[in-house]
Amino acid sequence: MSATIEFYRTQAEKCTAEAEASALTQVRDRNLRAAAAWRAMADKLLHTEELRAEKERIAAAKTA
Repeated sequence: MSATIEFYRTQAEKCTAEAEASALTQVRDRNLRAAAAWRAMADKLLHTEELRAEKERIAAAKTA
């Protein structure tokens, strides 16, 4: 299964919801850290896809 930005964002939302529902501080903190990590992975993948698209545009412009 390839990871997608939507998958990462869904996981972040799930962790955030679990954090909000938890009465235990340690569990809430753990879920908030996990949510932040999922968001960071989504941001990194988005950045990578943007760079790849730009590289492809430049290559296409050079061949055109």
